[in-house]
Amino acid sequence: MKTSELRQKFLQFFESKGHQIVRSSSLVPYDDPTLLFTNAGMNQFKDVFLGFDKRPYNRATTAQKCVRAGGKHNDLENVGYTARHHTFFEMMGNFSFGDYFKHDAIRFAWEFLTSPEWLNLPKEKLLATVYAEDDEAYNIWLNEIGLPAEKIIRIGDNKGGRYASDNFWQMGDTGPCGPCTEIFYDHGEHIWGGPPGSAEEDGDRFIEIWNNVFMQFNRDEAGNMNPLPKPSVDTGMGLERMAAVMQHVNSNYEIDLFENLLKAAARETGVAFSMEIPSLKVIADHIRACSFLIADGVMPSNEGRGYVLRRIIRRAVRHGYKLGQKNAFFYKLVPDLVKEMGDAYPELKEKQTQIMEALRGEEARFGETLEKGMGLFNQVWRGMQFLKLESLLPVDGVGEPLKLKTADGIGFTV
Repeated sequence: MKTSELRQKFLQFFESKGHQIVRSSSLVPYDDPTLLFTNAGMNQFKDVFLGFDKRPYNRATTAQKCVRAGGKHNDLENVGYTARHHTFFEMMGNFSFGDYFKHDAIRFAWEFLTSPEWLNLPKEKLLATVYAEDDEAYNIWLNEIGLPAEKIIRIGDNKGGRYASDNFWQMGDTGPCGPCTEIFYDHGEHIWGGPPGSAEEDGDRFIEIWNNVFMQFNRDEAGNMNPLPKPSVDTGMGLERMAAVMQHVNSNYEIDLFENLLKAAARETGVAFSMEIPSLKVIADHIRACSFLIADGVMPSNEGRGYVLRRIIRRAVRHGYKLGQKNAFFYKLVPDLVKEMGDAYPELKEKQTQIMEALRGEEARFGETLEKGMGLFNQVWRGMQFLKLESLLPVDGVGEPLKLKTADGIGFTV
């Protein structure tokens, strides 16, 4: 199943369950100063959950654009070197605003994942976690869904404090919160890793694919958990992770969408395509984040969101440089991205020219910075023949002064 088909199936399923399909919000949360970027599907519904906003629907489903590359949620340095870290990703979600609660949320997730009419995943490959004190969710899994007891794992307060748990979600120190139940997929014993709660839980065998958050409390400044008058549901299914499951691969970078972007990155950098080259993964990931951010109005700059964008662009260019591409190339991947995602996100098509111009301009500026750094280096180090000047690599393309290193690993600043 292609990634685009999976995205559409999710939305169609929840629409058939009475949910309103709501368009993804911008990556720039203009009405929420607490966030640098939209980083979860529930962000656009925050005021609805808090009771400050009222929508003409009480059930919603979305395919939400998300970026985690700055602030509290920052996965940037891991991107390209793990199977699932991204700067940009899509979070599929279904939401209940005081309508259904635990029973329907769990039942909907299970039906979509295992029903022959939908994804038809083998039930024996799935397991669930629940908050240790949430007997209601545990009993739903055991008695209504029929999941064996050994595949329902209770997770308690494992983060150093009361309600500090992988299975207890909190919007902040105060406000709506509640237990959650997560669904994991077992990729098989040939992949290293253990189930959630075990010493090997950080391995890649058991992967979380769905999180059902049950917002049923309002935590006050004294830490008291006051029951909400209308408990709500906030769920998330990572599209890239689920696509990997449906396409029988173990890495998000092996799904159809990323494979095509990786091939485009190889084409533009002039290297042979291989899934084993981290720099190609960095470039393929970063073209998504950069293009979507520019489409949503963010431009490279030296502060705030623009600085994060600049850092992502220059990290991609640096990895192209590592592959031997000294000329501007990054902006040339935009048409490939539009081909992959433009139907689902028309803003990419509408702003393709603007995106390409912004990226090309930033590449040119960064190239000038590198050229200047190389010139200063040659002035300082002229005559030191043991250094391989032709293979200088930028260590950090953003900060001033510019940090460089030679192919021999000698680092310096200019």
